[in-house]
Amino acid sequence: MKYLLLPAAALSLGLAAFGLSSFTLQPSVSVAETFAPSDPNTTDEQPQDHKLVIYQMMTRLFGNKTAVNKPYGTLQENGVGKFNDITGPALQAIKKLGASHVWYTGVIEHATMTDYTKQGIALDDADVVKGRAGSPYAIKDYYDVNPDLAVDVKNRMREFEDLVKRTHDNGLKVIIDFVPNHVARTYKSDAHPAGVADLGEKDDKNVAFAPNNNFYYLPGKPFVVPAGYNPLGTLKGPREDGKFQENPAKATGNDVFSEAPKVDDWFETIKLNYGVDYQNGRKKHFEQTPDTWLKMRDILIFWAKKDVDGFRCDMAEMVPVEFWAWVIPELKKVNPKLVFIGEAYDAKTYKMYIEQGHFDYLYDKVGLYDGLRRLMRGEGTTEDITKVWKEESRGIANHMLRFLENHDEQRIASKDFAGNPRAAIPAMTVSATLATGPVMLYFGQDVGEPAHGSEGFSGEDGRTTIFDYWGVPEHQKWMNGGKFDGGRLSPEQRQLHDFYARLLTLTSQSDAIRRGRFYELQDANNLDAQYNQRQLYTYVRYTGKQKLLIVVNFSPDKTYRPTIRIPQNVMQLMGLNPQQFYTYSELLSQAPAVETLNLTLAPQSAYIFEINPKK
Repeated sequence: MKYLLLPAAALSLGLAAFGLSSFTLQPSVSVAETFAPSDPNTTDEQPQDHKLVIYQMMTRLFGNKTAVNKPYGTLQENGVGKFNDITGPALQAIKKLGASHVWYTGVIEHATMTDYTKQGIALDDADVVKGRAGSPYAIKDYYDVNPDLAVDVKNRMREFEDLVKRTHDNGLKVIIDFVPNHVARTYKSDAHPAGVADLGEKDDKNVAFAPNNNFYYLPGKPFVVPAGYNPLGTLKGPREDGKFQENPAKATGNDVFSEAPKVDDWFETIKLNYGVDYQNGRKKHFEQTPDTWLKMRDILIFWAKKDVDGFRCDMAEMVPVEFWAWVIPELKKVNPKLVFIGEAYDAKTYKMYIEQGHFDYLYDKVGLYDGLRRLMRGEGTTEDITKVWKEESRGIANHMLRFLENHDEQRIASKDFAGNPRAAIPAMTVSATLATGPVMLYFGQDVGEPAHGSEGFSGEDGRTTIFDYWGVPEHQKWMNGGKFDGGRLSPEQRQLHDFYARLLTLTSQSDAIRRGRFYELQDANNLDAQYNQRQLYTYVRYTGKQKLLIVVNFSPDKTYRPTIRIPQNVMQLMGLNPQQFYTYSELLSQAPAVETLNLTLAPQSAYIFEINPKK
């Protein structure tokens, strides 16, 4: 579907502000100079098309129309989104944003303070639950879905299966979470297939570690709820008494081998044992396939057979790479097209988890995200971007998932981050177009959701809560009572949303962005007095079919008027004749093609020019 682009005159976000300065292409090196792998402005990585465009939603928040937003509010007070709220119109609206995949966050059943005992689900203890709604990463049953998300709780799995089919029918693919490192302290599967032994059911609890135990134990020591934990503020949670019966205590999810974890630990979770003896030099016992490996494989197969297209794997680096090296090929025997995305934060191990662990994609958080965050806050320089492609993701850029928001990170528009959603315009353009790997958008990002307010457990932290029942106000304006037409958005929000739609649709359709090579033009332009290379960033992406010039300005308040230079050797690399005349079309604004550009780089602006021979 071709997305209609607004004319330049309709834009007021600095997407394409044209002024009086000239834009020309000037040769700066001899024709004899040619590309070599040692060229410091590019890489020799062979581009591959991995341009997924992922729309992440916190599923319980996405379709919630209730706007009460009472701190620590119950499901009945604050409402909750359902699988059935993600309708055909909702999915079409997501697809019009350029998305190819939807990551439904928080699908699998997790611990919660909401009482579902009448539906046969055991009540959780508030002393080991974070937030009224509970963390979607404290899994209570790997074989079931979150009852909050169902209109008919007893029919909850069918409602999820219908959502998967509805998503596919609307031309989108489905990603769900796989949380392999830890489970809720109250884990007990009611829904596992017949004949499947539950996690921990056959463990020897008299020993701290055994290769085929599913958990780690602290024999002779009962679990102690962290001192001072107050689940619901002044309110009282279910079964709350400062105690939780677990004897012997199990190791906590963030590798804490103590019966008394601290309140800022992942105390609501217990660590799974993949055959690594953490307390004895992390010795690995993989001579026989550990039982936890087999159980996790079967859980993944269970979901793959429900037509799920991929898994976002929580805290992938906390699970041994040997497990991934074994399990991902096992799953691809079931469905070769399954996608595995790893949440990863240690740049030194990226290549290992891709090459040895067989992950399709890894988070690029500590590289590009952190660098762009500094730029958006006025604290960094574009040298951070150069460092990412030149060092941190060199050779693996095809496999790095880029993003500016997700459920763990602060909202761009929050006072804790940039305080202004327009700061995302240059940064999101770089995220989406720097390489051929996937890009992700978090729900509400496209309308500048600022995450104002203290939701309860989450507090006032610049994030949209994953622990509480809540309505997301600016997203609700786009949702417009279930029409998903943006009918309640302000003019500024519509412009921001349209920017994301144009950028991500272009990203999903452009041959140069999906498959093209990359060449940085910072060195070619740094002598221009109007080119502030700390705040401006310029590069080309090109294939035989398409040549793009991308220019962004990260400054929040300065306009620049540089004369952009594309060196003669770069023209030749792109397959262009330096002696020929060309036209330049700005694709984000869909401005008419011109032979020379009187370009003004407005504050927080982005420009993508397509270069074509003059006819």
